[in-house]
Amino acid sequence: MDLVVLVYEISEKFPSKEMYGLTSQIRRAAVSVPSNIAEGHTRESTKEYLHHLSIAHASLAEVETQIEIAFRLTYCNQEGRDRVLAHAMALGKQLYSLCNALHARNQE
Repeated sequence: MDLVVLVYEISEKFPSKEMYGLTSQIRRAAVSVPSNIAEGHTRESTKEYLHHLSIAHASLAEVETQIEIAFRLTYCNQEGRDRVLAHAMALGKQLYSLCNALHARNQE
């Protein structure tokens, strides 16, 4: 959830002409991460949970790409980009660990 809040705060400063472009896209991708984790957690099978975690991980990659684009277009500063990337990296490691644990549990 922290990533979502951070992305919203940073994208608030994007140009208004980007409201329906990059701003909307990065926000949707950020919201997709915890949404897919939550939806997957409610599924009845580990396979479905892993599928939703995979979608969350892909959305996380979108956020990373889009914040880099925003930085290169000078819509955000280096500090903002670095904060988003640090959050994304930490969350990516957590998702990877969770997927590994679920795979291991499923093998038992």
